[in-house]
Amino acid sequence: MEKFIWAFIVGGGICVVGQISMDVFKLTPAHTMSGLVVLGAIFGGLGLYEPLVKFAGAGASVPISSFGNSLVSGAMMEYERNGIIGVLTGIFEVTSAGISSAIIFGFIAALIFKPKG
Repeated sequence: MEKFIWAFIVGGGICVVGQISMDVFKLTPAHTMSGLVVLGAIFGGLGLYEPLVKFAGAGASVPISSFGNSLVSGAMMEYERNGIIGVLTGIFEVTSAGISSAIIFGFIAALIFKPKG
């Protein structure tokens, strides 16, 4: 039960950061989303995001900041295996399944449902 509470607190905290950036700093949702991805990448690069995921579970792995962490983790993993070229290939290798799924399911949804104009 305690794990669920921490997931809620950490995930909610990430969302609060995003909401504050839109309300106080008047950033657009696109800028806020990009900022959260960059923060996730920075924390991932510093080795701080994985311990947060282990601690908070879905509270840290579901928000968009997790995508930035995935990009950096893939790049670092491939860099160790293939050198500098691995930085480029690692980014695409780790995130390609999620991005491909989003494109495919979005396309299927567009075929099934009629968007309101």
